[in-house]
Amino acid sequence: VFPCLSQYMSWPDSFVALDIEQLKMAIEECKRLILELPEHSERQKDAVVKLIHLRLKLQELKDPEEDEPNLRVLLEHRFSKEKSKSVKQTCDKCSTIIWGLIQTWYTCTGCYYRCHSKCLNLINKPCVRSKVSHKSEYELSICPEIGLDRQDYRCAECRTPVSLKGVPSEARQCDYTGQYYCSTCHWNDTAVIPARVIHNWEFEPRKVCRSSMRYLALMLPRPVLKLREVNPLLFNFVEELVEIRKLRQDILLMKPYFITCKEAMEARLLLQLHDRQHFVENNDMYSLQDLIDISSGRLSCSLTEIHTTFAKHIKLDCDRCQAKGFMCELCKEGDILFPFDSHTSVCHDCSAVFHRDCFYDNSTTCPKCARMTERKHDDPREHVVCMLCLREL
Repeated sequence: VFPCLSQYMSWPDSFVALDIEQLKMAIEECKRLILELPEHSERQKDAVVKLIHLRLKLQELKDPEEDEPNLRVLLEHRFSKEKSKSVKQTCDKCSTIIWGLIQTWYTCTGCYYRCHSKCLNLINKPCVRSKVSHKSEYELSICPEIGLDRQDYRCAECRTPVSLKGVPSEARQCDYTGQYYCSTCHWNDTAVIPARVIHNWEFEPRKVCRSSMRYLALMLPRPVLKLREVNPLLFNFVEELVEIRKLRQDILLMKPYFITCKEAMEARLLLQLHDRQHFVENNDMYSLQDLIDISSGRLSCSLTEIHTTFAKHIKLDCDRCQAKGFMCELCKEGDILFPFDSHTSVCHDCSAVFHRDCFYDNSTTCPKCARMTERKHDDPREHVVCMLCLREL
């Protein structure tokens, strides 16, 4: 028989050797005593502390600390054992709190799926990162709903019965997939929806299921959106997009100067773009993060600053890069020209650079193209290649 709780209260370590049934009896007795003691009294406060200790001990006995491995691999998840004991998390499998102080838990290093160690073998959802690796593309239809009847009134992920009335479980719609999920698979998390951004230039976060939230988070920095193909009219209505496109075009024109410049390579200038390295590979692919930053104005500020730094190196700081500039062959006047200057035009055939006014006012053909044509006519086998623009001179 469990001793009187008043007697237990004077024994700080008396519950250490108790089994689960005795702990449950002690918890009930402690709860009764708390209600009977004067409110806000010292004895009541001590009883509350003891109740907390009893419940923690009971949880520890139900989920004992085992010698768990540091790494587990399941359904392409790579689960790493967590060391933190103070951060409160929620288990993605059972939707209950993870008490790090007394429970072992794991996080997938790929998709950040979190769960108790006891829930690991119950997981039936593959790692979202594998989907990102195998199929890096977005759903570009706005909330493509098919209806609960097409889902057989079941959760699209775990197949639990659901209904709009909440019986037996509430049906929650994911704005990204358009499908319905149960409350275990859909926690009312929110995310920016790519289809709404591309078609409506709308960035208001919408409710999405857990798997969609992880997928969108992993896809956020990936440059997979080709706006010119999906919605070319967007550039007619969003001025910020036009500005960013021009800056990216200029950076692509600067790239050949840097890859042939020793000082620029040593300074690693192109790495100033950090996680936007796709900006030095093309000017038409965007990530969802790019579009979010364009809308907020952050990308314009940072990219303008980088553009200024790049131009300063080429036009002022580096003699080698300056030597690769152009003189306008039409007026033969003015300063050295570069293809990224705002007042210049570039011949599409030979990449020669001219003043914009001279190029459009002159009715004759490009002088450089004329020389190339004449040279080929004189000796078809003669080919001279410019190391800067990789085109025939």
